[in-house]
Amino acid sequence: MTWTVAPEPYDSPVAAALWRAYYTEVSDRWYLLHEGRRTDPGELEREIGRETGADLAPPAGQLLVARYGGEPAGSAGVRLLDGTVAELTRVFLYPGMRGRGGAALLVRAAEDAARALGARRMILDTRGDLVEARALYARLGYAETEPHNADPYAEHWFGKALS
Repeated sequence: MTWTVAPEPYDSPVAAALWRAYYTEVSDRWYLLHEGRRTDPGELEREIGRETGADLAPPAGQLLVARYGGEPAGSAGVRLLDGTVAELTRVFLYPGMRGRGGAALLVRAAEDAARALGARRMILDTRGDLVEARALYARLGYAETEPHNADPYAEHWFGKALS
């Protein structure tokens, strides 16, 4: 089986399924850690619907979908914040696809997409409980930085020069 990564419309059924899986996982992890429960279904639906992903559409953004053996396996999004800085977001692989090299492939493809948009630097934020993500970013050359946003769930901020 092989990996492929290609642009995907942010509002496609594949993108919607990946967004739902991503948001459900990160939300449930937060609530289980902090409140000992999963996300309330009503809240989950409101938040999934609130974040359309339109900021990941060209010309200032890009949603990428990784496929493993032709089947959707994960996603990564890039949005240009200004002429030289892009933000990496929605990096996700279905749990059964993890450990096969897809996450690094997605991040590298997102870096290429950011360069194509004119970015010279990529930034991102993540949470402390997402230890796998933090390890991935460090392994791919991202360094922890000062906060670049006021997201209430962000606990770690990273940046990397795109050369």
